Amino acid sequence: MASFLLKSFLLVLAVFFISSMVQASDPDILSDFNVPAGSTIDGNFFTFTGTRDIFGSIIEKFTVTKVSKAEFPGLDGQSVSLAVLQFPGGGVNPPHTHPRAAELLFVVQGSLEVGFVDTTNKLYTRTLQVGDLFVFPKGLVHYQYNSDWNKSATAVSGFGSASAGTVSLPTTLFATGIDDQILAKSFKSDVATIQKIKAGLSS
Repeated sequence: MASFLLKSFLLVLAVFFISSMVQASDPDILSDFNVPAGSTIDGNFFTFTGTRDIFGSIIEKFTVTKVSKAEFPGLDGQSVSLAVLQFPGGGVNPPHTHPRAAELLFVVQGSLEVGFVDTTNKLYTRTLQVGDLFVFPKGLVHYQYNSDWNKSATAVSGFGSASAGTVSLPTTLFATGIDDQILAKSFKSDVATIQKIKAGLSS
């Protein structure tokens, strides 16, 4: 009897964990698409034109043009979004994570050095050329860097969520009010160094 109860408990526990993992992605919708209240539905609702003028422009600083459900309501419930990343020569997208989606990056101009760190602290890197793709697993810290100071680079990233979220580590750690003493102890540094980093981020 005890063995049967234990097996039943383990089965219920396994089902709970599996269902929890399934719920970790965007929820399924019960209609073809979600419509915000008061919206007119025609071809315009399913069209986003906010990226028309960015290609071919001069890239002076690292820029991300997001196309998530916040910018494009037609994506709500569709479990997809994208971003266009534009890098000047020497530009970097600092270490960050996307808590709700994996990222598939496609280089369309120039070259990029990319990398991510797994949960065992192993770094995986690659230099990508035009036409190359690279996947950043969901939730892992990653970055992109244009090491060519003479040429700009552009990439398009696709996400498996209508709202992947971005947690930029420099901003999250140094520009949100975490106490300087906590940061100094965490980085085995001193308060003056932490304050210098914070000043650099705010300038």
